[in-house]
Amino acid sequence: MTTTLPSLPERSVAYERMADALAHLGETWQDWPDLAECARAMDLSPHHFQREFTRWAGVSPKQFQAALAHAQAGDLLRQGASVMDAAYEAGLSGPSRLHDLFIAHEGLTPGEAKTGGDGAALTIGEAPTPFGTGVFLVSPRGLCGLGFADDGAGAKTGFEHPGYPKEAVLADLAGRYPKAGIARDDAEARRWAERIFQGSEPIPVALYGTPFRRQIWRALLDIPAGETRTYGEIAAAAGQPKAARAAGTAIGANTIAWLIPCHRALASDQRLHNYHWGVARKRAMLTYERAHAA
Repeated sequence: MTTTLPSLPERSVAYERMADALAHLGETWQDWPDLAECARAMDLSPHHFQREFTRWAGVSPKQFQAALAHAQAGDLLRQGASVMDAAYEAGLSGPSRLHDLFIAHEGLTPGEAKTGGDGAALTIGEAPTPFGTGVFLVSPRGLCGLGFADDGAGAKTGFEHPGYPKEAVLADLAGRYPKAGIARDDAEARRWAERIFQGSEPIPVALYGTPFRRQIWRALLDIPAGETRTYGEIAAAAGQPKAARAAGTAIGANTIAWLIPCHRALASDQRLHNYHWGVARKRAMLTYERAHAA
């Protein structure tokens, strides 16, 4: 049976509560809490929790627990990874629409980039996404920035959602091109959100980076949806096996979250940390991708 996804505003509003739910299930699945117990932790009725979780994630809470229980993650567990982290390494993959990304060309010329985008005309705005409020930076050539804002932590379970307030994310992305002409246009941002999260066509992505960074970003695109790789594995895939540290720096410099999937990158200890937009969001993104396979 196919689950009909709600609108982007509905999914955006549900994001923080669902991030809490994923964290709660990740810590308690071995005790197999029933639907009523999970719903109480979220301060929802069982019916409302089942409906909201399934509509956001694409699988029921019970199916999610089963996926964790049957994940082939023994090696990671022995290495000290959390059960949630280990489950993400189980090899379950989702549809590969993200692999169809079309990196059109560089968003700025080297000269424009060197001068802070002098003369470039960019648009910035906010729009709802399945992972909370998204901030979109767009050039005439394509999307050149996507970040995520946190409007507050989910208070019911006490899990924090580290990240940036909305104004900080807007300033972060705009500050990468301090001499560009940047106009605010939330309607344009909403159009890009619909294309990215509810459309089916390839997305034009406009990037500027050194050749090495572009190699690393392209290697990220080769990681199947829902799977992860270490910095060292990504460096090797990019033809630079001794450059794991530099690969980590390049991954951290990625300006287009989700589409250039730096959330699939792990440090050598294979834990879910060091994600610019917060570990809770990284967990939610990986779970979302795995859910579509289910």
